[in-house]
Amino acid sequence: MNQNKLFKQTRLRLALWYALVMALILSLCGFGIYRAISHAHWMTLDRELESVAGTLHDSIELKLQQPGELEPVIQQLLPNICVVDKSCIQEQLNPKRHILSAINQGNYYVRFFDNSGRLIAIAGTYPEGLPVAFNKELWQTLKDSKGHFYHQISFVLHTQDNRDWGYIQVGRSLADFNSYLVAVKLILALGLPMVMALVGVASWWLAGLAMQPIYRSYRQIQQFTADAAHELRTPLAATQATVESALLMPQIDEIEARDILQTLQRQNQRLTTLVTDLLLLTRLDRQPMPMQRDICCLDDIVNDLIEEFAALAIASDVTLTSSVRVSTSLDVIGNADQLYRLFSNLIINAVQYTPKGGKITVCLDRSDHYAVIQVQDTGIGIPQHDLTRIFDRFYRVNSDRSRSTGGSGLGLAIVQAIVQAHQGKLNVQSELGKGSTFTVQLPLDVAPLKSDRSMYLLTMLHRRSHQ
Repeated sequence: MNQNKLFKQTRLRLALWYALVMALILSLCGFGIYRAISHAHWMTLDRELESVAGTLHDSIELKLQQPGELEPVIQQLLPNICVVDKSCIQEQLNPKRHILSAINQGNYYVRFFDNSGRLIAIAGTYPEGLPVAFNKELWQTLKDSKGHFYHQISFVLHTQDNRDWGYIQVGRSLADFNSYLVAVKLILALGLPMVMALVGVASWWLAGLAMQPIYRSYRQIQQFTADAAHELRTPLAATQATVESALLMPQIDEIEARDILQTLQRQNQRLTTLVTDLLLLTRLDRQPMPMQRDICCLDDIVNDLIEEFAALAIASDVTLTSSVRVSTSLDVIGNADQLYRLFSNLIINAVQYTPKGGKITVCLDRSDHYAVIQVQDTGIGIPQHDLTRIFDRFYRVNSDRSRSTGGSGLGLAIVQAIVQAHQGKLNVQSELGKGSTFTVQLPLDVAPLKSDRSMYLLTMLHRRSHQ
């Protein structure tokens, strides 16, 4: 397939489109994953900050007495607190102060404001250049002078007698949050090209897999066209040569004219048969195929064929017999003309490839749900490597396409098409020098109607009267 330029280009286009669509889908999925991770991490950060700030708020609010004044116990509670315009208190962290452990991890800071919005004190790790103007918004995201971002929450503080004391703001650095998102971006940015490379390879492989049936059909059509042209060219060339020879003759007597007309008739008959077979195969290939179906008696069809081909068998010096292994008639639902053509092709094929003195037997039997028809011969047999190809159109076992046995190479192809159209089964067993056995299985009709049987007999009589 890769040697064919058309299919190679088509495969490449399919792979590229598939890879492009997958790249778009993966990019959207990657963006969605990034947004989901960012949102989930941000919500976790908010809950953590709200929990720390709420704990500090509840612990400190119980100790406040005068609005805008920090009690000494608060200065002892918060380490490293720095009161504005006063000296800062430096104390080591007491490991028993679990509620303050987050403040001393270097990520948090605490700011106190009075009711007028004036900064009173700062605790924790306070960043440089952070805006000191008070804002009553619950949540804020700020940036310091170095470009680092911080997220903070504000609460109102009350005294023990429920007066407004001021405000507390608890904030944390977003450095770890941003570094986490940067790592996620890096993973997605590096992972997407690697995944796309794998998708590209997979798309090339899948495109080739998807196009294999199309390529096989293309090759079959190409081979069929070449074979049909070859088959048509031979009789046409013979006809053309006959006509040209006749035109070169200065005078043609009656005997010569008759010989020329007989030659033209034979070639025309060959062309007619070939075209008829091709049209039949075309009709059988169509799905669904409109086909008249009646109840057909296989015993009558086989008996008629044995009688019809008796003269051909005698001329070929072979013995043609039938063997009925059932006591009742075998009736199937199908098209009588096509079934007649099916078994006649098998018998003619057996006669052509059976040497003089050979024997051909047509056997009728039945299984649970099928009528079984076998055409056995003691002919030349078929090589094992050709058994899978003998039903191909225009295929002949002999590589030189010898015409010694006649035919156009469509007989067995028509047999297979008719069997498939009747939902039957077809198989062949053969051994070189010993003969072949073609077995056809057709679904049985368990309740034949007398009127349909009579109609079938009338059809057979009409066909025989025109032969």
